[in-house]
Amino acid sequence: MRKIIIGSRGSDLALWQAHHVKSQLENIGCEVEIKIIKTQGDIIQHLSFDKMEGKGFFTKEIEAALLEKSIDLAVHSHKDLETNPPEGLVIAAVSEREDPADLLLIRKEAVDANETFLLKQEAITGTSSARRKSQMMRFRPDIEIKDLRGNVPTRIQKLRDGNYDAILLAKAGVSRLNIDLSEFAVVDLNPREFIPAPAQGVLGLQIRETDTDLAEILRQLDTPEVRRRIAVERGVLNKLDGGCQLPLGVYCPDDHHVFVSFSTNWEEGAIWEEYEVDDLEGIVDIIVQDLQEEQD
Repeated sequence: MRKIIIGSRGSDLALWQAHHVKSQLENIGCEVEIKIIKTQGDIIQHLSFDKMEGKGFFTKEIEAALLEKSIDLAVHSHKDLETNPPEGLVIAAVSEREDPADLLLIRKEAVDANETFLLKQEAITGTSSARRKSQMMRFRPDIEIKDLRGNVPTRIQKLRDGNYDAILLAKAGVSRLNIDLSEFAVVDLNPREFIPAPAQGVLGLQIRETDTDLAEILRQLDTPEVRRRIAVERGVLNKLDGGCQLPLGVYCPDDHHVFVSFSTNWEEGAIWEEYEVDDLEGIVDIIVQDLQEEQD
């Protein structure tokens, strides 16, 4: 069987993801190598995402390497991918879904058991995600939000160093890296209430459209029910022409429920909606129409 070269960012989490897929491929008899590629999102650390130009901050350079054939397979956090892929590239498989929830990590001296999310009044809370900012403003308009960049261990170290009272992170990343959080209070935010990013917790395995041999191999790693549900989440994102700087959360936990948070301006806080349906067909258009009416 042919050798497969995986392209990955160099962060701890990206490499965990690449090695996870490498191991799965080796289990079905493939020879696999990992090649590290730096992206714009890795290089530019001083700006929050909403101040960076364009979309695909963590994917463009890797997708270019795919098209140039210096790698065969890109392993992405699916939520980082643009909803309109570059011509010639396809998602050949999606992984099982890790818990998509967000976590709020709080320094123990900033805990207040009487407050929502156990976070003291006017706490300095770190995140660069417009989606997370908008939802924190919905639940806790008193807090002060301060931008937070860096990979997962770097963000946690900034909290440890006292730069923030609390920070927001994806639970999937913390779980995959098996990070010890015992020094903090950890609030597991219910993904039906504090809505994750579309496809949060899912890996997207991207290849060249013409690489039919690899597509056949990757079919063994695909999870059709996850693919179906994140198609709803990413469909809403696509029709709103949003990237990771759009204050939008969409979560489809099964074939009958969709939860949405949305804001045109994160500082005003997010609206929250729940949709209960017999099946998912047509639900994207209904959600998008509702959100566009909210904008008007």
